[in-house]
Amino acid sequence: MSKRFYITTAIDYVNGQPHLGHAYEKVVADVIARSRRALGEDVFYLTGLDEHGQKVQQAAQAEGKEPQNYCDELASHWQSFAIRLGLSNDDFVRTTQERHKTVVAALLNKLHAQDDVYKGTYRGWYSWRQETFLTDKDRNPDGTWDPIYGEVKELVEENWYFRMGRHQQWLIEHIEANPSFVSPDYRRNEVLGFLRSVTLDDLCISRPKSRLAWGIPIPFDSDYVNYVWFDALVNYLSVPIARGEETSLWPADVHLIGKDIIKFHAVYWPIMLKAMSLSLPKQILVHGWWQKDGAKMSKTTGNVVDPVAIIDDWGLDAFRYYVIRELAIGPDGNWTDTGFASRYGAELANGLGNLINRSLSMLQRYRAGIVPARHDELAADATRIANETIDHLRTNELQAALQSIWSLVNRANQYVDQTAPFKLAKDPAQAMRLDEVLYNLGETCRILGVLLIPFLPATSAKIFAQLNLTPSLRLDDAQWGALPTGHTISAPIPLFPRRDAEKK
Repeated sequence: MSKRFYITTAIDYVNGQPHLGHAYEKVVADVIARSRRALGEDVFYLTGLDEHGQKVQQAAQAEGKEPQNYCDELASHWQSFAIRLGLSNDDFVRTTQERHKTVVAALLNKLHAQDDVYKGTYRGWYSWRQETFLTDKDRNPDGTWDPIYGEVKELVEENWYFRMGRHQQWLIEHIEANPSFVSPDYRRNEVLGFLRSVTLDDLCISRPKSRLAWGIPIPFDSDYVNYVWFDALVNYLSVPIARGEETSLWPADVHLIGKDIIKFHAVYWPIMLKAMSLSLPKQILVHGWWQKDGAKMSKTTGNVVDPVAIIDDWGLDAFRYYVIRELAIGPDGNWTDTGFASRYGAELANGLGNLINRSLSMLQRYRAGIVPARHDELAADATRIANETIDHLRTNELQAALQSIWSLVNRANQYVDQTAPFKLAKDPAQAMRLDEVLYNLGETCRILGVLLIPFLPATSAKIFAQLNLTPSLRLDDAQWGALPTGHTISAPIPLFPRRDAEKK
């Protein structure tokens, strides 16, 4: 079986509500997955939930529920959220599923048999909020702990440890030899800087059941459960194994993650795979965080963006457009309601929507909706822009791809202004010129429908419906000249209705 393009998101803690960051990561992964399918690749897109650990146990207890029941109730909400985002994911993993727990246990047994794990005593600091052990190196210069750690307490307990430190030099050499393994470059440099300056300790991979009962049991020691991160990372592998598709899916082509969990994915995970004699993922693609109005999002202050509310109000494709167009993969972004409304009005309603509507309306009005003979006045521009867009998609430069597409939207709108088909229509002597202009506009609309497949799938389908054509599924359909002469289009309908001033 041939290798499929395999992309994953991070799996989300089930003990909270979906927010803009979750939506952004999933939409980015979806655009990449759809673009690869449209490029002719066989794709598998995985997302899901992380349901074990201290946070989940505590949240369930606070609501007087059994952890599994608590997870089941929230999981349905998260799965509905994925549907609301229009995701094309092929599977949805939950770490409480037997298929996942079976693989985790098998890998732990393998590491134990290889003497890659051992039991030892730990004395040190523990962050309950982050569910991680800390050392004095994690303190601030004044000796305090960063607020992200929450309450930090000293612990003394026996645990199981994974021999991670001995692979440090190997990992440095792997990252140096594979520049695209961690992307963007500055995230790669962060990981290398960390590995070159800090000696890796062995990784504690267990928690005593006396302290944490909600986790996958350590198969060779019934008094312990698995550390949540050692459990969660394995999801990327457990789904392919459980589905019997390990050889066609693994290694993953892209692990898409947020910058806050880069250490787990670019340090812990590669070393875990190395110890298990498994291939490493091809790329860890790291995105930034969103702020709102220049400040950190906070439920307490009400400075938040509810993706579902935005989608309900403005439409799914408008939301998808804004998060991809506003923010390249890598840096942090800043959501403003004014900026969203501005992009909607200028780029979707007045840009794309107006172009499609007026182009097809003129074709209906002046030629009864019948496509005239082919003409290639915009062919060079459209071909160049289509090729640029495809090149950007091959390297996951989604924002740049959208910018290229909108350069074609702008070029076509300028073309309408320059050729003034509404004036040509008043002069019978200009009938042939009007035919030429209308063909160029109609064919540009079709090509835009093709290029928008990964980004705005519903809008793309609507463009094809208005052209009375079967929706395209391949980006190579963006070649100029495929709109057939004599074809009859359907009635145009506004794609992005203009909004009242108060909505802005």
